[in-house]
Amino acid sequence: MKKAIAAAALIATSLIATAAQSEEVGKIGVDWVGNDILVEAVHDHEIEGVTCHLAYFDRGFFDRLSKGNWFEDPSNSSIACRVTGPVTVGNISLSKGGEEVFKEGRSFLWKKLVVKRIYDKSNNTLIYLSHTREVADGSAKMSISTVPLYGAEVTWSDKYWPNGMPE
Repeated sequence: MKKAIAAAALIATSLIATAAQSEEVGKIGVDWVGNDILVEAVHDHEIEGVTCHLAYFDRGFFDRLSKGNWFEDPSNSSIACRVTGPVTVGNISLSKGGEEVFKEGRSFLWKKLVVKRIYDKSNNTLIYLSHTREVADGSAKMSISTVPLYGAEVTWSDKYWPNGMPE
């Protein structure tokens, strides 16, 4: 019983943490059974002045009822990221693997919609990749957006980069 309560608390905490990272800015109904395309503004907490808009499919009640798959949404997503103000770069990973910026559940437990940020130093560009992470079968469905920093008003935060951008 204690494990079940702990698991429920962990899931609730995860959902609350995810909600703080994005804001629903659009909802388009696509059919009569209640399926929607949701559009969320995702803010990268380590890069001020960059906003990503993430679109994904949200299955409605009647679609879930008719297909019998109650706990899972499709893996499809699309992302577009742009400079929306002066850019300040915080403590970001410079590794080729990048780092996770956003995560949201797409099934009851296993499937997650993820946005990762990668910094392409040689081209002075931020890359944002949205994809679905699954436990058993990885999904090839992905979307990519780039934010070139060339010509943008960019500050490398003194808090994390006291000598400017690392070489």
